[in-house]
Amino acid sequence: MKRLVIPALAVVPLLLAGVPANAAPRPTGTDTPRPVRAVVETPSLFDDPAGGDADADDPAIWVNPADRAGSLVIATAKNGGLRVYDLRARERQVIATPPAPGPEDEAGRFNNVDLVGGFRLAGRRADLAVVTDRGRDQLRFYRIDPRTRLLSDVTAADVPFAFSADQAEVNEQRTAYGLGTWTDTDGSVYAVVSRRSSPEVGVFRLVERAGKVSYRPVDRLTLPSTFTLPNGTAWSPCTDPGDGPQVEGTVVDPDSGVVHLAQEKVGLWRTRLVHGRFAGTPVSVERVREYGVPAAYDAEEEDCVTDYAADPGFGGRIAQDVEGLTIYRTGRATGTLLVSSQGDDTFYTYDRRTDRPTGRFAVVDGRVDGSQECDGAAVVSTPLPGYPGGLLVVHDGQNTPETPDEDGEIRPDTDFKFLDAGFLRAGR
Repeated sequence: MKRLVIPALAVVPLLLAGVPANAAPRPTGTDTPRPVRAVVETPSLFDDPAGGDADADDPAIWVNPADRAGSLVIATAKNGGLRVYDLRARERQVIATPPAPGPEDEAGRFNNVDLVGGFRLAGRRADLAVVTDRGRDQLRFYRIDPRTRLLSDVTAADVPFAFSADQAEVNEQRTAYGLGTWTDTDGSVYAVVSRRSSPEVGVFRLVERAGKVSYRPVDRLTLPSTFTLPNGTAWSPCTDPGDGPQVEGTVVDPDSGVVHLAQEKVGLWRTRLVHGRFAGTPVSVERVREYGVPAAYDAEEEDCVTDYAADPGFGGRIAQDVEGLTIYRTGRATGTLLVSSQGDDTFYTYDRRTDRPTGRFAVVDGRVDGSQECDGAAVVSTPLPGYPGGLLVVHDGQNTPETPDEDGEIRPDTDFKFLDAGFLRAGR
């Protein structure tokens, strides 16, 4: 397995207006986001002991080939496992994470999910939900039964660690994180998986073993951690001590094999898979606004503090973190790439083929509340009942109205919003 390390890169500057210290810049004028509204939302997930430490993160949409009304949304809830919803956002199934292998070890924690259609399993074709288990540094696999619309675990008992050498390294939690799946023209199925707290991204080939699903590593690349700015100075994004600038959002174009990677504190990258291996050097599509801006970790605040007043003007439009990526596919080479700009609660859109910027939107309050601090998103263009333009599902990291616990403290509340995706087809 080869390892591709990408050197530090210089970029063409995109000038930004001056802003006050510690105040993130905001786009203005023609960059004003289009407001769109959700149709329904899933039940609240509460990240506290009473809620089972459930924290919504990343969705995927399974279109039922026999009955579109029976389609499903499959979503991760971190320690809360997997949640399965119908098209009216009603919960149909809860799948728990696997327990810790030992008393001092980490238990399962489901981070991202994607789908694989028609995987050859036990002599039949099966649709799979693939999940990154960041707690145990593994991929897990769940067969979708088209008749019952329920998921069952088909993970091989001996699946390897994705990145760690042993359980001690797993417990340090530099583990499987972001995820995008892809089926090659020869039928081979791959998972592109990022590593938590690291700029590493790996490719794994899915394989059947005695009626279960496992995987083996194929390739790996490491994105830059340090960058040479146009003024000749070096810059590194601020992270927690000892961490690198990680990737989470990952999507592979099903027709071309083009891979988009969201390096959270840096920006959006583009590369490509050829027979399961990375081809060429990744290219920067757009940087975050904070690119090149001085920032330092504050131990007391346990967070990075950014000095926006010292912005040298080399950043792009996306407000860090760059998060969920998904493709609204309207043809073999047409459609829209959606990018979650978590820092300003909006989404940027790009032409799927050329990466040309095409717009910006925000999910705002309407029948249900909007989406803030979005991590993951998923979209299909297939018309579904209640969603004639296709379905867009986005994570909401600050669900409202707020819910107090028995002591009057506000419970950490997240969920998923379901939208008609027809506004994307309109190109606005």
